[in-house]
Amino acid sequence: MATLRMIDIAVNFTDSMFKGVYNGKQCHLPDIAAVLSRAWGAGVDRIIVTGGSLEESREALAIAETDDTWEWYSTEGSMFVAARLFCTVGVHPTRCNEFDESGDPEKHFQALLSLAKEGVEKGKVVAVGECGLDYDRTHFCSPEIQRKYFERQFELAHLLKLPMFLHMRAAAGDFCDILEQNKQRFYGGVAHSFTGTPEDRDKLLAFSNLFIGINGCSLKTSENLDALKGIPVDRMMIETDSPYCEIKNTHAGKNFIKSSWASKKKEKYDQDCLVKGRNEPCLVRQVLEVVGGCKGVADLNQLSRTLYYNTCRVFFPHDLDSAADGLLSGVQSSK
Repeated sequence: MATLRMIDIAVNFTDSMFKGVYNGKQCHLPDIAAVLSRAWGAGVDRIIVTGGSLEESREALAIAETDDTWEWYSTEGSMFVAARLFCTVGVHPTRCNEFDESGDPEKHFQALLSLAKEGVEKGKVVAVGECGLDYDRTHFCSPEIQRKYFERQFELAHLLKLPMFLHMRAAAGDFCDILEQNKQRFYGGVAHSFTGTPEDRDKLLAFSNLFIGINGCSLKTSENLDALKGIPVDRMMIETDSPYCEIKNTHAGKNFIKSSWASKKKEKYDQDCLVKGRNEPCLVRQVLEVVGGCKGVADLNQLSRTLYYNTCRVFFPHDLDSAADGLLSGVQSSK
């Protein structure tokens, strides 16, 4: 039986929890290496590290550059070598005040553009984002400022011919209006961490080059699962958005989970265990299991290949032939 092959499209490795800091308290040493080891062992072979501000995007690129390559052999015996860590560059809607607070919004934009160009040249930046609209948290940034700088980031995507990694929360109307107004500058992307209504879902699906990202926050309630059922598998991607959005015991999708990992509280940190309450990319497998169970797909291998192909269509188009083959067999090893 083929090994599951997954891409986690959203990991917040810049978050302090991956540095061992929780609520300002150092509980353990930085442990991204251990987290990555678990991810690779679980069948994750690529991760996109999320950038949500200029400074965070710099850090995301630096993390992506720490990546070791890996190799695999096809059934024909050909060897392939690939990178595993990638990142986005952009400004989250709740942080868009940073443009004006920089004192020179144009200079701030040019710094983003320069960073994104650098990352593209290094083969690490695969999308503009995280950007979009969040009307649940307007106390961080007003809707007016969010809309202004969401639109501006389409210019980044257009200049660099990159897809977009998008955030939409309680703002489907304005979000889709802006997407429509900028469709000539939109080369495709994903609206990640979807938690909207069936009506929101259908508005997003009306854009043929827009995919929907599913994580634990997408699987909390029976209403969430009803909305998920209406997303075609060929328009979907999976993610953890870790260290957030884990699938909790209270979530409606919990009963579909088959895999498990040992965990310990942060105060009793063990690098061989998950930190209780901290999501990790290895757990993207559980998202896959819930999606499969909810949509009645028994063959998780086939489902994982379809979702992998979707992700490559948008973020890794140079690997479409490999993704389409759906073959990852023989020897795998890290270099």
